Amino acid sequence: MAAPAAPQARSSKTESYVDNKRKDDIRLANIVAARAVADAVRTSLGPKGMDKMISTASGEVIITNDGATILNKMEVLQPAAKMLVELSKSQDVVAGDGTTTVVVIAGALLKQCLLLLSHGIHPTIISDSLHKASIKAVDVLTAMAVPVELSDRESLIKSASTSLNSKVVSQYSTLLAPLAVDAVLSVVDPAKPDLVDLRDVKIVKKLGGTVDDTELVKGLVFDKKVSHSAGGPTRMENAKIAVIQFQISPPKTDIEQSIVVSDYTQMDRILKEERNYILGMIKKIKAAGCNVLLIQKSILRDAVTDLSLHYLAKAKILVIKDVERDDIEFIIKTLNCLPIANIEHFRVEKLGFADCVEEVSLGDGKIVKITGIKDMGRTTTVLVRGSNQLVLDEAERSLHDALCVVRCLVNKRFLIAGGGAPEIELSRQLGAWAKVLQGMESYCVRSFAEALEVIPYTLSENAGLNPITIVTELRNRHAQGEINAGINVRKGQITNILEENVVQPLLVSTSAITLATECVRMILKIDDIVTVR
Repeated sequence: MAAPAAPQARSSKTESYVDNKRKDDIRLANIVAARAVADAVRTSLGPKGMDKMISTASGEVIITNDGATILNKMEVLQPAAKMLVELSKSQDVVAGDGTTTVVVIAGALLKQCLLLLSHGIHPTIISDSLHKASIKAVDVLTAMAVPVELSDRESLIKSASTSLNSKVVSQYSTLLAPLAVDAVLSVVDPAKPDLVDLRDVKIVKKLGGTVDDTELVKGLVFDKKVSHSAGGPTRMENAKIAVIQFQISPPKTDIEQSIVVSDYTQMDRILKEERNYILGMIKKIKAAGCNVLLIQKSILRDAVTDLSLHYLAKAKILVIKDVERDDIEFIIKTLNCLPIANIEHFRVEKLGFADCVEEVSLGDGKIVKITGIKDMGRTTTVLVRGSNQLVLDEAERSLHDALCVVRCLVNKRFLIAGGGAPEIELSRQLGAWAKVLQGMESYCVRSFAEALEVIPYTLSENAGLNPITIVTELRNRHAQGEINAGINVRKGQITNILEENVVQPLLVSTSAITLATECVRMILKIDDIVTVR
């Protein structure tokens, strides 16, 4: 590297000593940090993966198996390691499942990149070959996928239960998988078949009972009580429901001020006015034929006072107060009604109609159910039950993953085998493709192919099998042309995974590979970290 000793031939253009040590060190530090993050979640991959217990600073405890949740809660300081956290978040957004897979693949790729870098291959070359290989990989995956129809409910349930199998609530997958499928299918709009908004599926958590008691409710569920303060009705048949955003309480002045009343007659007049004001409002509400009120939470003043509740109870109107602002949109879409912002606009056209609104006791609390809604919007509610808060939260996260899997299938209607089968097949085909390429590229692609074996390796390792024998046998089966051979964790051997009903959406695998390579390429391209104070 250093300039030759001959002093006369020193031209500044050709010979200058360049120090590459620092760049290599930074790259090494980045890769090591990112791999450490990947190794942290590696053990929670697959149906036999372990769970992580996360204790947050506020003293709350979370038990989870979901890669995105684990990484989200981890305090990661190294910038490159933060990229892996973002990576699992983006997989969560795109596919919803496979958040652990994506991080494990990225970790394996980084390990191979370290080897290639130590052989003196330039990072740019590695990065470009990775890009080419990932495009090729997506083609291979698409070629081995099986098309699926939305009417084929069985296949959808299979893929949802595969997603649930690696979770804490896996023993309930027979119940939760069909539930997730029905929930998604009921919110799919026939006009726009490939758009599913998961915000239309509302998950209400209620402590008590077991996960077995989880149910799908055609209608609305409020995790609240009906206001009982004045002995109003708690059940209403043929309900006419109004969602109101104004307050049924005496008006306040706009500015902070106090009115001093010295005379009793004046005070009586004020109270009388208040009473008449509220009565006037309730008469208008009653005139429109409304008998169920959903009242939005109010910031400025009380949405309802004791007096108004008393009058509402006398008028036989069922009141649910303190409805959250964020829920209003969902409620309106479900009830197919309009929100009423002012008492003057209270008309019959703006009401929603339902067969029955009633309060049901559940566990130690009560909930309000609205069923039999006329012209119900395309929404659905899932009521999740669980014996303790940890199980409840984990059940909600698992259900979200299952919903996402079904959503992936609605967006891209292809299924692919699970159980490490696609990764080994990719590894085999990319290995064969590497032999055709020339120069450094073939070397890089071969490493990429080797890195993909980490998924079946980790699956078998987490299941307590011998990873080396299993992966070798798996490779052998694939070389003989059994594309769908995968690791059957329950039997501890290699079987045709499609027949075992272990399937996953194509979108999960393809997005995992493209996102992982993208992340690794970014980490490779970084050669210096500059801290700005």
